[in-house]
Amino acid sequence: MSETLTGMLALAAIGVGSLHTIAPDHWVPFAALARAQGWSRAKTIRITAMCGFGHVTVSVILGVLALVFGLEMLRLVGERMEAVAGLLLIGFGVVYAVSGLRHASAHLHGHFHGHSHGHHHAHYDHEHGSHRMTPWALFLLFSADPCVAVMPILFAAAPLGIARTALVVTAYELATIGTMVLLVVPASAAARQIGGRWLTRYGDAFAGAVIASVGVVVAVLGW
Repeated sequence: MSETLTGMLALAAIGVGSLHTIAPDHWVPFAALARAQGWSRAKTIRITAMCGFGHVTVSVILGVLALVFGLEMLRLVGERMEAVAGLLLIGFGVVYAVSGLRHASAHLHGHFHGHSHGHHHAHYDHEHGSHRMTPWALFLLFSADPCVAVMPILFAAAPLGIARTALVVTAYELATIGTMVLLVVPASAAARQIGGRWLTRYGDAFAGAVIASVGVVVAVLGW
């Protein structure tokens, strides 16, 4: 009986992990940033998996705390964190878009200034400090966005023992991270097919606008 229940809970965890990841906030930001910053497929997968790990780990931690302090209270905390996550995504997108516009404007000014002196400073394509911080900002952002739907599943698995609960948790983590990667890889590949000098120059601003738009959708629909 316990084996059957464990299997059912693991399937439920896989379903929750896969279905909630279909929401655009779990994959569109990575595809947009991969296109804007020229990430390789390996780097895109690595950053996506890292952020997915932070996302599921916080969800699991809240589930464990629910066993200690009560499911209802932790569910309310998780729901509040989910609501704030949409606003954080909007803020991240706006800040990144403004930073991209400023960078593009500075490059354009330097381009004309260079030509006026008979030379051109080719510095637009190198990686800036803000870009190096972007993956960590995403990690913190996704860590602040738990999935409260998994908490009742962990709550139900707890009486089965540590080993079976760990199996359910592993199923949830692999399903969530795997689905994120499966969605991000083709989306980022498709985004890289979009060309044009305007996108090269304003790619960061465009990516920020896309991310902010996704944040608005998530905040309005409550995903």
